[in-house]
Amino acid sequence: MQTKARAIIALAVLVSLISFVKFSHCQSSGWATPDQYIHACYSDIPALYGERGLSKGDWAYSNGADSVEYPVVTGAVMWALAQITPGGDNATNNYFNINIFFLTLLFILSALLVFKMRPEFSYLFPLAPAAIASLYINWDLWAIISMLGAIYWFDRKKLDLSAIALGLSIATKFMPVFLLLPIALIFLRRNQLRAALQYFAVTALTFAAINLPVYLTTPEGWLRFYQLNTSRGSDWGSLWYAMSSLGVNMPKIDYLVILLLLAGFSAIALYVLELRYVPSLAALSFIVMATVMCVSKVYSPQYVLWLTPLAVIALIDKRDLHVFWIWQGAELIYHIAIWQHLASVTGATFGLPLFGYAVITVARIAATIYLIVALVRRGLAGGSQSRRPLGPLSHKSLREFLFESANAYP
Repeated sequence: MQTKARAIIALAVLVSLISFVKFSHCQSSGWATPDQYIHACYSDIPALYGERGLSKGDWAYSNGADSVEYPVVTGAVMWALAQITPGGDNATNNYFNINIFFLTLLFILSALLVFKMRPEFSYLFPLAPAAIASLYINWDLWAIISMLGAIYWFDRKKLDLSAIALGLSIATKFMPVFLLLPIALIFLRRNQLRAALQYFAVTALTFAAINLPVYLTTPEGWLRFYQLNTSRGSDWGSLWYAMSSLGVNMPKIDYLVILLLLAGFSAIALYVLELRYVPSLAALSFIVMATVMCVSKVYSPQYVLWLTPLAVIALIDKRDLHVFWIWQGAELIYHIAIWQHLASVTGATFGLPLFGYAVITVARIAATIYLIVALVRRGLAGGSQSRRPLGPLSHKSLREFLFESANAYP
């Protein structure tokens, strides 16, 4: 086991270096546009260092409408690392290098957590090409590590630790808040109402304890993230942006997003309640998070960093490996497409036209849905990551699940 763990660490270090080489071109060119898009090495880290006042030492949330557009822990990390960044002409690159040092450590620790949860497939995470390509785009790994910790501790019945980790993760990037849905369903299946209330309370208190000091001292800056996400229109990578680019304009997108989310969550709830065994949080997290990303108003290229470890820990059968690689291939193609399209709209002499970008966006979302369907089908076929079966395993096909689930209801 120790030898395998060391191999995972070695793989994670190697691919971190490969990713660094990918981004190093932009360092040498001064993060110039459209060059950073042409070479697919754009990163939010140097861009926001100057734009959000971090280079001047400003607190991340003290600039009102120009404050950082992230939750508190991410903003605090951005600010703290700016404080230890050497100044001068090379300050932006120094800030980037300090950030990626910590992101590399977080990537290695995430790979080890995946190894602990799914050792037989753990090699897939550090070898996933789309994840490697996206490693240093943003600060997402600060939230991913605590999200994986929450899943790890939850499935090992260390509920207080899991709740604290989840509260921390939500306070870092907010997206893990959607894991409360599968957690609630698992508690429901276990008939553990009191444990569920305690878990949610600890999560909420952790989130509040982190956020309250910032809200009370710099409320306008603290609110910026939430205001931006409620008011934004369809953005890069989303189904809605792709449809609009293809000439299909959908009115009232906010309502459509909510409707599709509710429909997706209802289907997930039906799926969990239909199973004859208690699924693990590891088995459900990808299905939930990928559903959210597929219907949301933005689907950023670095979101593959969230989904890749969740996909790995959800895999339970080698027969689904080809679906994983098809999905990774689609993500890698999209990774190239988004930057080449941005190159074309920022003055490059060549690039990807809007129509091509929109088609690849739809293909990327279709590949994600394909992986969701594959995992659901495997679950319905009797695959379980739980050690607490409630009865004979279900062997339903996806078609039987969709058309027969209502039979038990009046």
